[in-house]
Amino acid sequence: MFRHVKQLQYTVRVSEPNPGLANLLLEQFGGPQGELAAACRYFTQGLSDEDAGRKDMLLDIATEELSHLEIIGTVVGMLNKGAKGELAEGTENEAEMYRSLTANGNDSHITSLLYGGGPSLTNSAGVPWTAAYIDTIGEPTADLRSNIAAEARAKIIYERLINVTDDPGVKDALAFLMTREAAHQLSFEKALQSIRNNYPPGKLPPIIQYTDKYYSMSEGGEVRGSWNSDKNFDYIDNPQPAVDGGDGSASVKLTPKQQALVKAMAERTQSSTEGNPLTGAELGAGKKKV
Repeated sequence: MFRHVKQLQYTVRVSEPNPGLANLLLEQFGGPQGELAAACRYFTQGLSDEDAGRKDMLLDIATEELSHLEIIGTVVGMLNKGAKGELAEGTENEAEMYRSLTANGNDSHITSLLYGGGPSLTNSAGVPWTAAYIDTIGEPTADLRSNIAAEARAKIIYERLINVTDDPGVKDALAFLMTREAAHQLSFEKALQSIRNNYPPGKLPPIIQYTDKYYSMSEGGEVRGSWNSDKNFDYIDNPQPAVDGGDGSASVKLTPKQQALVKAMAERTQSSTEGNPLTGAELGAGKKKV
């Protein structure tokens, strides 16, 4: 059960309308790192989690993300108020619209025309929100790691948004939202580490002979560190196919009928190593057949 409280989670004060900034803020409303994606991600995880503590945490944070969505949407609406009135009452003509569009260097007026100045479930480029942003896989140790990364990405987006506005009220609201991303990241980190066996993710153990090997797959400029150190890994300097000791080829068992059909297809489509056919590219270059 949800119950909406009309007051925002955080008091928002916008100095003046700014449709261009409103358009940028849509990134955190309907973008891949935005609040709706986060709320849906944690909500679906919480519904299926069998651990009472994690379920409570996930649903708490999912609900808070909806509160953040409300804050961002409200800020977008306030930043668009001037343009919204002008569009609704037909006082802005085409020339004024395009001058503003050019000055701001964004498509905020396109957004305003389509959505009447209100917050739209798109990112800042106008791409519609999609459930494909939700990367829940149903394994807590994997999902919590994904959540940690998602909160880190969202924090970075908020930092960048803070840097593109001089509006003190908007900066203040964005700083609050940025800080909550860090708080959520810590909660997810704690929840992950509270799972006794959290690595590797899942139930099946890795194949022992490949677990602690590091394959150096590039040549020149190798840098060694804890991620590929001899202390933590068996460093394979020049791995050669195949690492399992086989010949590196691929094979499949076919029935005699299947083998005959594959052989017939190979013979029918076999390339000639003797000929030198004239190509369309050569004809286009003016080359003539000898």
